[in-house]
Amino acid sequence: MSREVFYHQRCPVCGRMLQIRVRLLGRRVYCQHCGGGFMATDDPSSPPCGAGHPTAADRAEELLERAALVLEQAGMASESW
Repeated sequence: MSREVFYHQRCPVCGRMLQIRVRLLGRRVYCQHCGGGFMATDDPSSPPCGAGHPTAADRAEELLERAALVLEQAGMASESW
């Protein structure tokens, strides 16, 4: 009997930790929670499944900060025209 082998990778869109089949490494996969697509990679820098899950508030704050930075950079770019 063959058993599937999984590894853990965080969704870059919603931040949830996902179990991904090893046979999908290098392929585009989609988060079952948010539907975000990303490449399945075995990134050793990602934390293990039980370690430090960000809260929804932490993730929202991070996204707001990132959006503010993008808007600021876009404003600077339009001013230089």
